[in-house]
Amino acid sequence: MNLGAAPVQAFIPISNSDRARAFYQDVLGLILREDTPFALVFETRAGDLRCAKTPAFTPQPFTIVGWAVPDIAVDMATLSSRQVTFERFDGLPQDDAGIWTTPDGAQICWFKDPDGNLLSLVQHP
Repeated sequence: MNLGAAPVQAFIPISNSDRARAFYQDVLGLILREDTPFALVFETRAGDLRCAKTPAFTPQPFTIVGWAVPDIAVDMATLSSRQVTFERFDGLPQDDAGIWTTPDGAQICWFKDPDGNLLSLVQHP
């Protein structure tokens, strides 16, 4: 068995499938592969992103899904033009755009989906 060679299936809880579909498809640009009674299934390079339909949940205070991107500034500008707001965290030194640079030089920013799930972009050095 080699799970490292298998595609990943990520799960994100959602409470409103229409709102989530508009965000993940229209704002983030993901391709909707399937809309089942249980989940919206989007294609990603790494595997499926399953937005699990759930009546109620409490969003977690930490990042649940992130994307590694080649140019974080370009992607942030695109998302900003689509009305995405980037998060700021007390005690975390972020630049004017909201990017935190890690000690190894990676750049990270965070934003929320309509259900309050914390998502991120990262550009590795």
